[in-house]
Amino acid sequence: MARYVLIESRDPFESNDVRYFYELAASLARAENDVTLFLVQNGVLAARAGEQAPSFAELGQAGVRVLADDFSLRERGITATRLSDGVKASGVEAIVDRLGTGAHALWH
Repeated sequence: MARYVLIESRDPFESNDVRYFYELAASLARAENDVTLFLVQNGVLAARAGEQAPSFAELGQAGVRVLADDFSLRERGITATRLSDGVKASGVEAIVDRLGTGAHALWH
């Protein structure tokens, strides 16, 4: 099993490419890899409860761990209580730790 960290910085409501990145994360997880999707900058907008970003809901079902950068959330006025189920607020150190253990990284 390989470990992957996918970092998404784009708003899924502005860029159609984001959906393909979510699908890649889900596909890697379904192939029994350890996959973390880290949302930063405008990527955290998809993590708000009630949002309907294409393919976002499928991430948890596929086994993808979804983390949202706490700094990016604060900058956009999004509290941890307003996050979708399965999304956790996290600092960048969580990603640094995963990269330190040899995870493969992809940034979009």
